[in-house]
Amino acid sequence: MALAENTADSTLGEEDALRADLYDTLGALLARPPTPDLLQRVSALSGDASPLGQGVQALAHLAKSLSPQAIEAEFNTLFIGLTRGELMPYASYYKTGFLHEKPLAILRNDMRRLGIERAPNVYEPEDNIASLSEMMAGLIRGAFGGETASDKDFYNTHLASWAGHFFTDLEGAKASVFYAPVGAIGSAFMEIEREAYRMEA
Repeated sequence: MALAENTADSTLGEEDALRADLYDTLGALLARPPTPDLLQRVSALSGDASPLGQGVQALAHLAKSLSPQAIEAEFNTLFIGLTRGELMPYASYYKTGFLHEKPLAILRNDMRRLGIERAPNVYEPEDNIASLSEMMAGLIRGAFGGETASDKDFYNTHLASWAGHFFTDLEGAKASVFYAPVGAIGSAFMEIEREAYRMEA
């Protein structure tokens, strides 16, 4: 986990529970190479004819057919590399072209206000897509102990302007095989979220 452990809200509706689960899955897939247990769970997923559902079907198929070692090597090529990976999955980088910039400072202020703590063994900047996905899941579940916050406000501040672009880049990255449908799922999901929040206005 990129975040300190928290408690979920058992009164969550079915739609919000599914949203939180999808954010958690994206966070787990993007935080580190997936464990065999995570790959087994992903391989059991099923989709439908929608863009999101097709991405889920493709990901489930690849989770069954690719070795954990191949997926780990792909993760390292995409996000780590010898000096840097093919992609830089950080809000600061996508918004400013540099790491550790104002978007990270704004996020850290919001995290303090909302009672969100980074786990002590995690050293990545908090504005990476995996951590932000976990934060969204926690906000949807009402799991953090600080000031009450709208997941819509958090999404609009920290994800709306760049996450869809990142997931499109991930889908089309040269090294993406397993992570191509992760990008497709994320891109479709960000569009669903954007439209749902727009309709709330």
